[in-house]
Amino acid sequence: MTSRRAFVIGAATVGLVAVLGAPALATSPPFPTTLQLPDNFQPEGIAIGATTAYLGSRRDGSVYRVDLRTGEGRTLSAGPGKPSLGMKIDKRGRLFVAGGTGGDARVIDSRSGKVLANYALGGAFVNDVVLTGNAAFFTDSQKAVLYKLPLGRGGALPAQAVTVALGGEWVQAAGLNANGIETTPDGKALLVVNSGSGKLYRVDPRTGAATLVDIGATTLTNGDGLLRQGQILYVVQNRLNTLTALRLDRAGTKGVLFRRTTDPRFDTPTTVAAFGDRLYLPNARFTTTPGPNVPYNVVAVPGFQ
Repeated sequence: MTSRRAFVIGAATVGLVAVLGAPALATSPPFPTTLQLPDNFQPEGIAIGATTAYLGSRRDGSVYRVDLRTGEGRTLSAGPGKPSLGMKIDKRGRLFVAGGTGGDARVIDSRSGKVLANYALGGAFVNDVVLTGNAAFFTDSQKAVLYKLPLGRGGALPAQAVTVALGGEWVQAAGLNANGIETTPDGKALLVVNSGSGKLYRVDPRTGAATLVDIGATTLTNGDGLLRQGQILYVVQNRLNTLTALRLDRAGTKGVLFRRTTDPRFDTPTTVAAFGDRLYLPNARFTTTPGPNVPYNVVAVPGFQ
């Protein structure tokens, strides 16, 4: 039988070895919280699949991929010479990309960079995209419409898009209107932020009928990319350098301000994507004159939940 004295001596020995510097277990360095992009890249949208972030360039439409573990990156897909703005990635590894002033949408293979489909939407400013169970919906910031790509059996891409007019309580004004888009917590409707008015709308995906979401006195002016996690909706307010979170009801008809934050590294962030307990935001730097030597990056901040 081992005596208490022997146990105490053994424990003391272990402690002494630790103090004197026993070999430590190898640990991986933490993921970087700032990811550098190529100079003059001019990022806008971001999507994350596994441990890889995908960024679109509003300058030439290139798509750049970055390893979240190391910060190392490379060009996945050369740009078509027109923008790549908001983007989302599906379970099949396909990137759905809004084409901005190009008026189109593209679907790109996230492994090979191959363009799988290109849709000439006739849009004025195709800004952002959300994926539902059976479709991709794109906003147009200068037209009161959504563009729908109805996905077929097994996620098959359609031959063409369908235009859904925004109606109901939707108010279209001069300047930028519909921007970021997400789904409601119950998955039955869409949420669209109007950048100019700062209002949030719940939109019927079949009819386009929009109703104002009751968010009290909270305004979402300069609202850009949206990200929903459960009943928390994150809203990037780009020129305000602010990330705002609302707590929504299940139907997405009401919301209350949950938290607002900023970060000294924010430089007009536009969109947001999540990995683990972090949120990643690309800095579009709208207030900086673009140029061949202007640096761009993505910054990570803790999530609010």
